[in-house]
Amino acid sequence: MAIRQLLVLGMLLLLCLSKVSSDFKIEKEEDEELSFPNEPLTVRDGNRRLMQDIDCGGLCKTRCSAHSRPNLCTRACGTCCVRCKCVPPGTSGNREHCGACYTDMTTHGNKTKCP
Repeated sequence: MAIRQLLVLGMLLLLCLSKVSSDFKIEKEEDEELSFPNEPLTVRDGNRRLMQDIDCGGLCKTRCSAHSRPNLCTRACGTCCVRCKCVPPGTSGNREHCGACYTDMTTHGNKTKCP
């Protein structure tokens, strides 16, 4: 009876050791497959998506080119761009392209902030 128990324990030990060694090989293969591009990736938002940074200065300059107060527009657009990571196309309108973040941002006076 004791020999049978030793034999069963020995087989369980071999199974555990083979499972641990195979897990180690899988982790090692996963580490080797990871590669990152030369450009820095930034983790943003609650859903942890990887997003590229955008050129807020250039996009806002284009967006505010026809505005009556371009400096004020560029400053507000820059704030919205940094927070929402989006600038709508064109010089006016199309705000819905950037989603709720862009359309729902307001000033202290409860006016829409983003141009």
